[in-house]
Amino acid sequence: MTKTSTGRPLALVTGASSGIGYELANQFAHHGYDLVIAAEDDGIIQAARELQADGGRVQPIQADLSTAHGVERLYAAATGDGRPLDAVAINAGVGVGGDFARDADLDAQLRVVDLNVRSTVHLAKRVSADMANRGTGRILITSSIAATAPGPFEAVYAASKAFGLSFAEALRNELKDSGVTVTALMPGPTDTNFFERAGIQDTKLGQAKKDDPAQVAKEGFEALMAGKDKVVAGSGKNAMQAAAAHVLPDTAKAEMHRKQSEPGSGGS
Repeated sequence: MTKTSTGRPLALVTGASSGIGYELANQFAHHGYDLVIAAEDDGIIQAARELQADGGRVQPIQADLSTAHGVERLYAAATGDGRPLDAVAINAGVGVGGDFARDADLDAQLRVVDLNVRSTVHLAKRVSADMANRGTGRILITSSIAATAPGPFEAVYAASKAFGLSFAEALRNELKDSGVTVTALMPGPTDTNFFERAGIQDTKLGQAKKDDPAQVAKEGFEALMAGKDKVVAGSGKNAMQAAAAHVLPDTAKAEMHRKQSEPGSGGS
């Protein structure tokens, strides 16, 4: 870690106004980091106030990371004072449920791609280049247990998380001799506003028991600090699903997911 004039290393966390992102930022704050936190909503301002309770500096940036301008503005703000980023948690993401061909709004689906895929690549390019040049750094990319299977009625979201997992593993390999580590965080269903925003509250998945975001973030932070390649966080059920994904055919996995994510399935 790089100690600066503040005596504290610096971490950047995106999607940090609530849920897993907020709890990841909380982990960094508890472990002595100053923070730059980002989200598109104004809840990021209140999150910054709360996170300052640990005595570190917390800089909130309200930006739409589904746009290139938003990513560049965040990167400029996070690095503008010359302090190096010791750790970056690329966590911002969104989901959209529904029948892709017949019901789903195209603009909403493309925003999933822009935020979950394009912005991840964009921000990772900026921060990984800086870290590789310095020969040190840690990057956490939030994927999902959804990355392990096709996701009917969450088709674009699941594919975006599969991209995130593959991207994280590949980038990790490229940087293996650089002093920079890359870790993928793979939570299962977690008690956040994701399901409401995705419009899938009426599914079995939406109504099922959820994991605690604080526990998910703790496991993600610990894996990042240990330099692990990935961690399936949350309940044991998530680990079982990940293990089953290695042996089941994609057609079977898709059918299993369909039963959990089909609109209206939560009432059956």
